[in-house]
Amino acid sequence: MALPFRKDLEKYKDLDEDELLGNLSETELKQLETVLDDLDPENALLPAGFRQKNQTSKSATGPFDREHLLSYLEKEALEHKDREDYVPYTGEKKGYLYYTFYNEVVELEVVIKFASSTSWTAFCVLGRGVGMEQNRTLKSSERTDEHVKMSVVIKLTNCFIFTGKIFIPKQKPIQTFTEEKVSLDPELEEALTSASDTELCDLAAILGMHNLITNTQFCDVVGSSNGVDQEHFSNVVKGEKILPVFDEPPNPTNVEESLKRIKENDVHLVEVNLNNIKNIPIPTLKDFAKALETNTHVKYFSLAATRSNDPVAVAFADMLRVNKNLKSLNMESNFITGAGILALIDALRDNETLAELKIDNQRQQLGTAVELEMAKMLEENTNILKFGYQFTQQGPRTRAANAITKNNDLVRKRRVEGDQ
Repeated sequence: MALPFRKDLEKYKDLDEDELLGNLSETELKQLETVLDDLDPENALLPAGFRQKNQTSKSATGPFDREHLLSYLEKEALEHKDREDYVPYTGEKKGYLYYTFYNEVVELEVVIKFASSTSWTAFCVLGRGVGMEQNRTLKSSERTDEHVKMSVVIKLTNCFIFTGKIFIPKQKPIQTFTEEKVSLDPELEEALTSASDTELCDLAAILGMHNLITNTQFCDVVGSSNGVDQEHFSNVVKGEKILPVFDEPPNPTNVEESLKRIKENDVHLVEVNLNNIKNIPIPTLKDFAKALETNTHVKYFSLAATRSNDPVAVAFADMLRVNKNLKSLNMESNFITGAGILALIDALRDNETLAELKIDNQRQQLGTAVELEMAKMLEENTNILKFGYQFTQQGPRTRAANAITKNNDLVRKRRVEGDQ
């Protein structure tokens, strides 16, 4: 489909350029060469005025005149309407106040500048809290165009003389609101007027308007039937008491003693819980993994929120390849990355006894590649019955759920066959 601006160019498509140049005279050819030397429409470095001929038909208005331009802009600004003020100007003027410190007998010359008032006030505040005020209304004969001078002789002790005009704000008109009178039907108004307290209480309950009747009326209706007088009656709904939730106590497990018992292969030590113990050194956690390689009695081992990292995960992965008695391993809420998780997943391909593994809530997301390896491992390992991890991708999540369901079905079938 041809573009619209190319329709006019179709007629020049079949023109023979050599024939056109052959029909030109020598003068026209020289003129064409001169034009091509000066003009280059495809040169982006040249200004627009040098890429083509001047095709303007208007005559020049003259040279640039800065004063004429400024006068024109000023005229346009004066003719433009000003923006309306958000707070309209009312002509109200604020008061002003002057003070001077004195500690002697002086003759004060008070100067009053006129604004919109014809009165002045001189107020003296003594150091002991005693004050003196003088007021006077000026006559028209005492006024001048700008100010009035007056003399006052007074003994001043550690005081300030304040002179000025008191600011009196304008009184705003008070808005009055008229209450709307609600007129009811005569039958409805008569029914409400003659209704008893019990009927009003029932009506309030039906309409859901708890403020329709007063507490006294509600007490007369409800409290009297229950034998409660008005003084001891209260319809205030009491809030439910909030039960305090205390922090969990610290983990009482003795780390050194537990490690010693694992190394000694204690028969009575079946479960080891190191959750939420933050100060276990990384070498100590590796020693736990090394000790579990030869232990045959520990079935459940948990080290959630112990700040374990990838070296710890690799150590436990090596342990899973050797240990044939551990059934549950919890490594949630740690600092294990995708490399450590892959080491654990790879070790489970050689383990046939571990039935539960929890690795969720690590410091950073594991990624799609790690989740695919998890799903692949669960499909190959038929012994994992519980897998604690929240998948972020739909594909690995579905594959892992199907694999866990299949493994649990196999366990159920074995149990049924054993019962028979």
